[in-house]
Formats: sequence, structure tokens, C-alpha cells
Amino acid sequence: MVYETTHTTRYRYENPVAHCHSEARLTPRILPHQRLLNWSLEVTPRPAAIISRKDYFGNDVNSFAVLEPHQEFSITSRSVVERVAPTGPPPQRLSWEQTRDLLRCCDSAGLLAADEFTHESPFVPLFDELQAFGRAALSPGRPLLEATTALMHQIYREFRYSPAETSIETPLEQVLLEQKGVCQDFSHAMIGVLRAHGLAARYVSGYLRGGAHLEGAQASHAWVSVFLPDWGWVDFDPTNDLLPSAEHLTLAWGRDFGDVTPVKGITIGGGQHQLDVEVRCTSLLSGA
Repeated sequence: MVYETTHTTRYRYENPVAHCHSEARLTPRILPHQRLLNWSLEVTPRPAAIISRKDYFGNDVNSFAVLEPHQEFSITSRSVVERVAPTGPPPQRLSWEQTRDLLRCCDSAGLLAADEFTHESPFVPLFDELQAFGRAALSPGRPLLEATTALMHQIYREFRYSPAETSIETPLEQVLLEQKGVCQDFSHAMIGVLRAHGLAARYVSGYLRGGAHLEGAQASHAWVSVFLPDWGWVDFDPTNDLLPSAEHLTLAWGRDFGDVTPVKGITIGGGQHQLDVEVRCTSLLSGA
């Protein structure tokens, strides 16, 4: 499938902003199952310069400064991506405990790179209730892929998708207690449970092309990637209870939302502001 995606973030301020410094992580990653055919970035007002770089996790970052006074600021990313479905499910060779023990050894470059995703991070602190929540899914001796799939089913079954009731400031402890939120909350909860059991899990941001039956479609979306030592990273979407397929487009990954925030920055002046985000993802092959 070939998809065209437009992602617009717009700020409106009550008072003029003297100047702002921002950065965006809005460039789709190039992966074995994902090819970037075209990409552009439009910033209004025009920035003094746009500097591109790779961050620690290999995500593309574009940094820029708008130095003229303004009361409205917008950034629009347009991309064309070719996406193929990943290969079938990997073989289930290792239990989750065997995987945990291998990650503790870190006796290879791959395991060492995955180990940094076993620790707590700013939006995913580790606490006792996370282990308790995952006890049924991560039962003794259960293969890692099977255990992770069961955990995904559990979160989807027990959590309620509720866009208006949480924000990025909502602590993970509260999310786990109240069991409601949006895709970033579902993902942070799943990552927290896996890390509390010594497993490597990372946060993935992107887009989901799908119908009304999928939560997070036609918007910024998030899911989870789990490390299998005998295979690599495998994606799970706890918000929709499925393994991401050709309709999931990957932008960036990191420890949690803070590492992959699509647009963030600082402003001088402006006062209160209104934020609007619009995402549109269409199939170029079907014209849908």
C-alpha cells in the first residue's frame, strides 16, 4: 500500500509571540517494511532556518526558530510512504523469564541496545502495581510472544478509551488505577508492565490508516514494540488489540511519549494559546 499523510499542528496565541524555538519529529522512519517516497515540511511564519539531525534513537528531527512576532504558528508535514505488511509471527522459542535473564546478561550488542528499554523513564515510572496487573498474562514459563499478546488483550479488555479524561500530565499510577485514557496511556501502561518484569519495551509514534472501528485512526497514534532476542522488535497495538499491519505508519520511537513528541518548543510571550492538530491519511492506490 502507498499512503499520503498530512499532519498539521496549529497554535493560536492571545498575545503576540516575540519568537519561538521548536523541533518536530514528523518524518516517517525508513524500515524494511516501510519506504519513504516523498516528504516535505512547511512552517508558517517562515523560520530563519531549519536544521535536520538524527536524535539518540535514530529519529529524524527538524529544529527551527521563528524570529518575527506572530500570533499564529503552524507546521505541516506531508509524506508519501510505501508500506508492506510485516512477515508472519515469529517462532515462540523463549519464555518471558528466559528473555528477562538474557537481557540482564547483555552479552551482545543487540541485547545491550535493548536493555536501555527495560528501565523506567520520565513518563513510565516503575511501581509494584504494574507487576500485579501483569501477573495473569506473564504466568510462569509462558512464551514471551504469547504472554505479551495476552497482556495486550487484557489492557484492551479492561481499559476504556476515553479521549477527554486524561492528558500527558496524567500520572501512569492514575491511568492504571482508573483504567481509561487514550493510545499514549494504553501504551505507557503496557510498557510499564513489561519493564516491571524486566522486559524491553519501547514507545512507537505514528499514524493508523483505518475506519471508524479503529481507535486512533486519522490522528496521531501510538503503540508498543517488544524485543524478542531470537527475532527482534515486534509491534503491539493495545488500543485496538492487534498486531500492527500495513496500515500502521511508523514515525519515531523512544522510551516514552517524551522522546517522540511530534512538535514541541518554547516561546517568548504569547500568553494563553489554543492548539489544533489535524491528521489526514489516504491511500493513493484506492483513492480512499
